[in-house]
Amino acid sequence: MKRFVVGDLHGSYLALIQVLERSGFDYDNDLLITIGDIVDGWSDSFMVVEELLKIKNRIDIVGNHDDWFNDFIIHGVHPDSWSQGGLSTAQSYAKALGIELLIQKSEIGRLRRSPISNYMLNLISSDIPKTHADFFKYQNRYYKDGENNIFVHGGFIRTLTVNNTPRDTMMWDRKLWDSALSANSTKTQLKFAEEVNQVFIGHTTTLFWDSDKPMKADKVWNIDTGAGGGGKLTIMNVDTNEYFQSDLVPDLYPDDEHNLRK
Repeated sequence: MKRFVVGDLHGSYLALIQVLERSGFDYDNDLLITIGDIVDGWSDSFMVVEELLKIKNRIDIVGNHDDWFNDFIIHGVHPDSWSQGGLSTAQSYAKALGIELLIQKSEIGRLRRSPISNYMLNLISSDIPKTHADFFKYQNRYYKDGENNIFVHGGFIRTLTVNNTPRDTMMWDRKLWDSALSANSTKTQLKFAEEVNQVFIGHTTTLFWDSDKPMKADKVWNIDTGAGGGGKLTIMNVDTNEYFQSDLVPDLYPDDEHNLRK
């Protein structure tokens, strides 16, 4: 069994197919660890989940965008009013399920004086297929393997064991990555409350450092190479750190509305 990690797909089904093919991923025998933000962004969130469900051995970690969608599935209200790429997710599900989606701009954005568009839709939680609802319901906070590799969407508090880090911190944290970059620049090593071999994160795109390649700082691999924006999707072999990338995702979706929203 080969072990791979991928993250921050943001609805980029065409990119997912490319990296699975280019890495030679075996749907029946290899392991795929997804580290969050499966949805919100490009127009194929439904198809991304459908493809992942075909993979026999899979460990799924929750990202903040997944958490929003799961909140909608559970409570019937999207906590971010379908903003920040959420509208694309709703459109993807409506298209796949044959639902005529009615979209109304929400006043919430104006009240917040926010440049982010907010929406009210006629999509309801019961529209979401159970297999997809279960996918988001059973995503993990993190995963730590037998070699002390830790997989998490955003990060964790180094002075605590990863299991004791609050769930929201794991989805939203950027301090771990900042600390790793600082350790590299000062030629020091990060200290952890538990034994750590490698850490694999997403959430903070490497495009901020003008790179569409994975970046490593101290023991931390950042594999969010901008698939949700103008970059590429990356899949990495956990044991060798060999990685494979898609084409630039905007080139795969030249007519996608997300190109206009970015």
